[in-house]
Amino acid sequence: MADRAAARLAPRQPLPTAGFDPARLAAYLDGRFGPAALSVEPTEGGMSNPTFFVTYGKRRMVLRKQPDVTLSPSAHRIDREFKLLCALSGSDIPVPAPVLFCEDGGIVGTPFYLMERLEGEVFADSSMPGLSPQVRAGCFRAMATTLAAIHAFDWRKGGLETYGKPANFFERQIAGWTAQWRSFGITDNPALDELVAWLAGNVPAESDDGAAAAICHGDYRVANVMFDTRRAAVSGVFDWELSTIGHPLADVAFNLQPWFLAPDENGGFNGLDLAALGIPTAREYLEMYYAAAPGSQRLTRFHIAFAKFRAAVGLSGVALRNETSRDPDPVAGRQARRFAIAYARAGLESITTWDDA
Repeated sequence: MADRAAARLAPRQPLPTAGFDPARLAAYLDGRFGPAALSVEPTEGGMSNPTFFVTYGKRRMVLRKQPDVTLSPSAHRIDREFKLLCALSGSDIPVPAPVLFCEDGGIVGTPFYLMERLEGEVFADSSMPGLSPQVRAGCFRAMATTLAAIHAFDWRKGGLETYGKPANFFERQIAGWTAQWRSFGITDNPALDELVAWLAGNVPAESDDGAAAAICHGDYRVANVMFDTRRAAVSGVFDWELSTIGHPLADVAFNLQPWFLAPDENGGFNGLDLAALGIPTAREYLEMYYAAAPGSQRLTRFHIAFAKFRAAVGLSGVALRNETSRDPDPVAGRQARRFAIAYARAGLESITTWDDA
């Protein structure tokens, strides 16, 4: 009893870096779990949805919330993230266990959810610096096989029948992302306008009939995967904000982004000695995925160009949201714009350089 009283009386100072008053979160958690000491620490990731480490008594959790500024009603759907975590929890796909979802925007400024905090290593740099070539090679293989496991998950049995529309996936995605791009009013990325026009006229009919529908993560990349480097295994997959039911090759192509970009273009691999680092080539990585996903359709230049298009629009949104936020970061905004241009140019180049054979 004395410990519970001490926890309730412990001083809780607002943390300016959190962007909200933790005292409100503490009061909310008191009502759900009983009183305990609270600490909140912003993480380095979660560019789209602000993310925080939350320690509440002995509970170690992660909080994900919507940003204060949203540019599209379909963006930042953390409710969808939470629903998917609930569906995947307990499966062979490594995801953090969901804790709770809160729609009340008065607690931390927007709706939010809590999930358990996993242990492992997360790399902002896609080349996974600091690892031996052998461990790095194992981690890339584990990332490919984990993506195949995500695509093999029975989403209908998992209660996700209404999570997305399997048919005409690329057609609808191109229309939606194009509408976002045009709404931004950005004029300094003509390559993206060219990419939009090419994609609209080159959707392969056989890959858009919904027959291959699977859970698509939507942002599957090194930075959204946690690794157990002792075993060269994946210990967690995060950031499911853009997940839906769609075509698995959209995920595969998005996962291949670094192989088409330079190191100063959002951490690409172009120019690096991949063999010395233990990083597979793009073709080798694809074969790892295909081996774990028997019967998969093969990646084409359309899928690669589509992935670059999506990334370019997404980064343009990050730049614009940064510029219109209450606490803008001019350096981050300029960087996001530069990366958006790099992705769009890489998308156009892939149309003529990628061999579909």
